[in-house]
Amino acid sequence: MAIFDLAPAIKNSRQIVRAQTNKAVLRLVPEVKTGQVAGNKTFATFLLAIFVASLISLLVINTALARDAFLLGQLKQEAQLLTDKREAILRDVAAKSSPDKLAERAAQLGMVASTNPRFLDMSVGK
Repeated sequence: MAIFDLAPAIKNSRQIVRAQTNKAVLRLVPEVKTGQVAGNKTFATFLLAIFVASLISLLVINTALARDAFLLGQLKQEAQLLTDKREAILRDVAAKSSPDKLAERAAQLGMVASTNPRFLDMSVGK
């Protein structure tokens, strides 16, 4: 201890070095002045940005779903119309292929009904 009595500058310089070393090692964040409160503007801005982005994405999704719903409704109407047309065509075909209508149409074309039908007998050869 006698050396510190002779050279007080060494004692002071050791204390300064020790204080600076502790500051450098323990300082993880920038110093805040005494009594000063860190602002929450960045956090609030971040939350607001997330809220706005989610709201816009929700609007886009809702619009796409509504558009698809209208398209689905139009396609269902078109399918029903085509089904009705198909059924109408099948009814017309069934009506025109009845035996009475076929005989009437054959008479219009000049066909005559056979009065004495002939049969082919394959066993005799005639």
